[in-house]
Amino acid sequence: MVTFVDEVTLHLRAGKGGNGCVSVHREKFKPLGGPDGGNGGDGGDVVLVADPQTTTLLSYHHSPHRSAGNGGFGMGDHRSGATGEPLELPVPVGTLVKSSDGEPLVDLIEPGMRFIAAPGGRGGLGNAALASPKRKAPGFALLGTPGWEGDVVLELKTVADVALVGFPSAGKSSLIAAVSAARPKIADYPFTTLHPNLGVVQAGDIRFTVADVPGLIEGASEGRGLGLEFLRHVERCTALVHVLDCATLEPGRDPLSDLEIIRQELGSYPVAEGQVPLLDRPQIVVLNKVDVPEAQELAEFVRPDLEALGYRVFEISTVARRGLRELTFALGEVIDAYRKAAPVEPPRERVVIRPKGSEKEFTVRVDGGTYGNVYHVLGEKPLRWVQQTDFQNEEAVGFLADRLEKLGVENELFRVGAVPGSTVVIGEDGIVFDWEPSISSAAELVQAPRGLDARLDPNRRRTTSERREKYYARQDARTAERAIEDEHRLARLDDEDEVG
Repeated sequence: MVTFVDEVTLHLRAGKGGNGCVSVHREKFKPLGGPDGGNGGDGGDVVLVADPQTTTLLSYHHSPHRSAGNGGFGMGDHRSGATGEPLELPVPVGTLVKSSDGEPLVDLIEPGMRFIAAPGGRGGLGNAALASPKRKAPGFALLGTPGWEGDVVLELKTVADVALVGFPSAGKSSLIAAVSAARPKIADYPFTTLHPNLGVVQAGDIRFTVADVPGLIEGASEGRGLGLEFLRHVERCTALVHVLDCATLEPGRDPLSDLEIIRQELGSYPVAEGQVPLLDRPQIVVLNKVDVPEAQELAEFVRPDLEALGYRVFEISTVARRGLRELTFALGEVIDAYRKAAPVEPPRERVVIRPKGSEKEFTVRVDGGTYGNVYHVLGEKPLRWVQQTDFQNEEAVGFLADRLEKLGVENELFRVGAVPGSTVVIGEDGIVFDWEPSISSAAELVQAPRGLDARLDPNRRRTTSERREKYYARQDARTAERAIEDEHRLARLDDEDEVG
């Protein structure tokens, strides 16, 4: 059964934006009061939050698929859709977030840090928001765009002040249990500890954290044993404590050779750019299990050699609780000196985001094909506009054509050699068009401009003079008709007299 996980792949899906609404306001004596379709709600984001109360990624190992809420649809009477419910995922402090191809995205090293791992989709505009003096009654609305969907990798690197390193069964778990309230599993066989343990130590007025890093053996930096899996937890530590077993019965092992092997593995492990190499950090050597008489003799024998190498050496026994107080106070001094010497970080500058007006908002890539060139229009705006378009609505298609033309897509297609009838693709695998320089739709064939509904023109009442002129014109027309009828009647009477 898995009890500790320090690397997991999350499959995230942000919420989809809601569609805008097409609606016309109607009430008594005002049947066509103008467009009143509301906007769709934005989709919910998936947010990672550094939480000090969270210590493992185990829950995400069992449930890696996480989704945020979708935005609601817009409604009539200018009612906007509800915003999708965001999803906040607590992760341990010290979690490194990477993309699926291994590129670091953010390092959540401070409590409360937030990172939007999957932004939600945009809600579509309703026809009320699309209305303008030239488009008084849009018969369409924009669709909501899909939210981000993909994988991110969470890698946990324990945030501790001191790291205990050493061979398996050297007594690291016993030491952290003796100096803190941590209760790791302790047994007399190698690789008892299968995951890092974290404990808090109080030395006088100084409090610091200690991490037990398990599984270091020769070749750990190259993947042998469990060392490579857990060496990442040493990266963030200020000081290293080499725990050497003076009572080992394995042939060919002694404290000096164990220390040299562990140093080689630490030196071979690459750290991130800007971090201090592991071997350049403060190091203390602990000779453990000196409650055994033979171990006490070996510790007294190797101590001068270790001190000659420049190490501070402490002889301890976790069983007899010997030398623990001196060790913890020495570590407290190291941590206190580091904290005092650490530069004070200046207040973070306020991030100001400015639009990049100089950069092109789209590009056109020409790909050769069996049946002629294919022109790919690439860019965030064109792709989003296509996602927002309802291709079952001719007016919406015409609106898309207007937007692309204003963006300069047609001019760029002309420049790269596109001709009427060329295949144009918006996005990598998006909508395919047989391109014409001006896209025609049924909405462009009507006499009124696109989006102009004559039924929504205000009913202007006629003035008295206008009604009088119309009345006189009607009377004049009737008088003229009577005169024509009288002429016809007189002509028939003259014809009858001649015949008689």
